[in-house]
Amino acid sequence: MQARPDGGGWVLRGTRRWCSGVHEVTNALITAHAPDGLRLFLLPCADPAVTFLPGSWPAVGMAASDSLELRISELRLDAGSAVGPPGGYLDRPGFWHGGAGVAACWFGGAVGVGRVLRRAVQDKPDPHSLAHLGAVDAVLSSLTHELRNAAGEIDADPEDRQGRAELRTRRLRALVEAGCDEVLARTGRATGAGPMCLDAEHARRVADLTVYLRQSHGDADLARLGELAAATSDDWIEP
Repeated sequence: MQARPDGGGWVLRGTRRWCSGVHEVTNALITAHAPDGLRLFLLPCADPAVTFLPGSWPAVGMAASDSLELRISELRLDAGSAVGPPGGYLDRPGFWHGGAGVAACWFGGAVGVGRVLRRAVQDKPDPHSLAHLGAVDAVLSSLTHELRNAAGEIDADPEDRQGRAELRTRRLRALVEAGCDEVLARTGRATGAGPMCLDAEHARRVADLTVYLRQSHGDADLARLGELAAATSDDWIEP
């Protein structure tokens, strides 16, 4: 998405994928590359220059998110439509706090998946399914503590004066992503194809979580976390 200054206002042009809630949202915040950096704009979704491409979200996972591709052709906005300074969207502490919130959503999806395994074990326990449930319980319990600790640190320093928001969120997302992957894998191995084929709610939850987890940037995120870890002081991990 590109933005150029025009007579005291702005002109937006370009495409943006994965815009959620397109049939419900009347106004949206959208980032665009301007000459002075990445900017955030208030977008009037009903403007004739704004169109959403039907069928541009064929995925089964997160189908209920109502996500489509957005296309803008020469949308003229007044100066007040620019929200915050250049770079403000990514530089604000809330960007990283929000990233931690996404990890909490991943976790909630994994809990729902794990409940299917727990019910299956309660109905018909066997050594293998019990072992899978034990591993899932350990993962979800540990993630609960990590999420609560992160929430407490965010509440204690919402403006990120200590400069730990990115490191905290990247650590949390890496842990939760790995934990969700394990829950998905162990639940599938323990319960087989039955719930995926016969339980619509479970099948939808697995598909949704699988897609949502890919909001992570995988190894690129881990590489950035490694950079942050290498740059920390000698105490690194406090006991």
